Amino acid sequence: MSALHRKLLRDAARLWAQVLAISLVLAAGVATLIVGTGAYASLAQTRDAYYRSSSFADIFANVTRAPNALNEQIRSIPGVRGSETRIVEAALADVPGMSQPASVELISLPDLGAQSLNKVHVRRGRLPAKDSHDEAAVSERFAMAHDMQIGDKLSVVANGRWREIRVTGIVLSPEFIYAIGPGDIFPDDRRFGVLWMSESMMAAAYDMQDAFSSVLVDVTPGVDTRRVIERIDTLLKPFGTQGAYGRDQQISYRFLYAELRQLQAMSWVLPPIFLAVAAFLVGMTLSRLVTLEREQVGLLKALGYGKWAVARHYVEFAIIVGIVGLVIGLGAGVVLGQRLTRLYAQYYSFPFLSFSGDARIYVLAAFASIGAVVIGAGRSALAVASLPPSVAMLPQPPSRYSRTFGTNTPALASGGMALVMVIRHLVHSPLRTAGAVMGVVLATAVLVASLWSFGSTDFLIDFTFFKAQRQSATVTFGKPLPPSAALDLARLPGVSRVEPIRVVPAVLRNGIHERRVAVEGRVAGADLSRSLDTELRPVEAPGSGLMLSSALAAALAVAPGDTVELEPLIGVRESKLVPVVSVVESYIGLGATMRLEALERLLGGAVTIGGADIRLDPSREDAFFASVKHVPTVASVSLLRLALTKFRETLAQNVLVMVAIYVGFAGIIAFGVIYNFARISLSEQGRELASLRVLGFSSREVAAVLYRELAIILLVSQPIGWLLGYGLGSAVARGFSTELYRIPLIIGPDVYAWASICVVGSGLLSFVLIGRRIRRLDLIAVLKTRE
Repeated sequence: MSALHRKLLRDAARLWAQVLAISLVLAAGVATLIVGTGAYASLAQTRDAYYRSSSFADIFANVTRAPNALNEQIRSIPGVRGSETRIVEAALADVPGMSQPASVELISLPDLGAQSLNKVHVRRGRLPAKDSHDEAAVSERFAMAHDMQIGDKLSVVANGRWREIRVTGIVLSPEFIYAIGPGDIFPDDRRFGVLWMSESMMAAAYDMQDAFSSVLVDVTPGVDTRRVIERIDTLLKPFGTQGAYGRDQQISYRFLYAELRQLQAMSWVLPPIFLAVAAFLVGMTLSRLVTLEREQVGLLKALGYGKWAVARHYVEFAIIVGIVGLVIGLGAGVVLGQRLTRLYAQYYSFPFLSFSGDARIYVLAAFASIGAVVIGAGRSALAVASLPPSVAMLPQPPSRYSRTFGTNTPALASGGMALVMVIRHLVHSPLRTAGAVMGVVLATAVLVASLWSFGSTDFLIDFTFFKAQRQSATVTFGKPLPPSAALDLARLPGVSRVEPIRVVPAVLRNGIHERRVAVEGRVAGADLSRSLDTELRPVEAPGSGLMLSSALAAALAVAPGDTVELEPLIGVRESKLVPVVSVVESYIGLGATMRLEALERLLGGAVTIGGADIRLDPSREDAFFASVKHVPTVASVSLLRLALTKFRETLAQNVLVMVAIYVGFAGIIAFGVIYNFARISLSEQGRELASLRVLGFSSREVAAVLYRELAIILLVSQPIGWLLGYGLGSAVARGFSTELYRIPLIIGPDVYAWASICVVGSGLLSFVLIGRRIRRLDLIAVLKTRE
């Protein structure tokens, strides 16, 4: 080991507290980088591998009833590699131990041969027998939520008739990685499940012999999917198709895509902040170290060490900081990444999901952390290399506190000599002071950008579940029914109000802008499900024309007064130009609403309804649940109260975990910046502070001089941190927003207050540690002259 290496280890041991403080900031950057990129890679790689192994379809299409012979024509479309028809229907299920009805999706399995597309993965048991009439394989999460075992039974209303089904297997499907029931926002495993049954059983139950209601299509890579979809639509049009759509429109795929986009946003925003602060701290610490070791630098060069060898010595000191931070960050990142992956595993149904061990992620983290500290050390290393030995051997010239920046004004002098000392010291090193302020600003900004999610979540819940959606339940029929069906619902026990609705799949176009949406028809005076404007005032569906959500209006680039082309995906599918009457606020999905009668006029038929929003007497809910299970026309029942409970549980778990991590990281930044700034200030002013002690000042009075300096840094940085935090929060909200849901940016005074409290708390911890050093100050050693 060379002399320089022994000196390097001694310096690192002597400055261990500063090294650790900087390393923790660096570790926070490494950890967020690993968590973000690792979780992204885990989800993306698992999804792609699962889709490949299960032959996930590229195109989906639903029809009312089409002959199986049509499948050959679909397979003959250029670019189609294969297709598979099936029967898919929605139904209610009565699960033992649950009073509410569960919504289930029934899917047929081919009687001849095995599945070629969307293959289910059998976890336990077996698939139902080909000719069975009472067997089903159940989706794993639904089975787990009800503690179902192989051989258990449940009842299903299939096409108006009760059937008792026996569970033969527990399975997973790539189509339901993220399984959401009708009307729900988050998965509710107790109330929504999927049952796979034999084709013969489904055909008999729904009168679909030699017919299908759903088709899956696999296309050759590189083929234009839109052209294939157009050909499929043409073939299926006479049979009541709702329009074929690509994989990118499949609901489970869309939620996964949105989650991956959020992880990417987290990886791009936070790690650079931590790495930049770490680079600044390294530069600040090394600059002071070089100043203190100025004579040693001269001596080393005089002994024959080259200028770059001495400069490399200080870069190696920075690399030690980088290595310590990298090791801590790798450990924290892997632990947090594994926990985040387990959290994802609670919502996404994969056969396997483990935190990515891709070596490229760790190599990237290593390059980022070492690169940051080397950049931070660059200025000091160049200063060392350019310092002539003859100059370095001379003592450091004393600092000159000239009359600059108004430091000798009467106003400043009136604050006392201690304040004059503090201000002059801060002004004397403007870059260091600005760097410290910026470090605390970033810590405050990270906190503001994390804590605002609480207020936004409360606003989103109040907006969605109390002001806009005020029904107790939404009932959906298996097929459109006359308006009199609403009267049948009104007669059920506990129902106090019924408002019919009709939801029609449609394509809205404005030039090159096009979106596939569900147009909702409401009756005049609807009060249970309302649209709200930006001032939270109810807006009624127009008598003619469309009311669009702000997100859909933006996606179509239209405003009130413009016209859009509306193509219903059911019925005759005749496109018509419809005026946009108003634009309302909405945070979930792309909403399009019009009056029920106007919607039916567009479809060119008699008024029908597809379901109804209802209000229930809470004391009679069980009686309603028991009755609605026996209404043969009802396909699903969504309950707003349970949806809200699930929403709160999910958000509480996710938001609390993520905010706790960010608060911890922001606290590390604040502590690292304040502590290093205080240590360097103590080093620079040690002689002056020791002189004050010798002149009779107490250690508390001497410490107050340094505390004032730190307090000014904290005070100045807070308003700047609030502003930057607002901008950062706005960027995060935009990065997290998708067409599926958007996050309102609500930052109240309490967010700024809590952010400042956390930062000041970290600063107080630095005060305590610095106060101990001042009390232990060796007055004789400090006051010794170097001349």
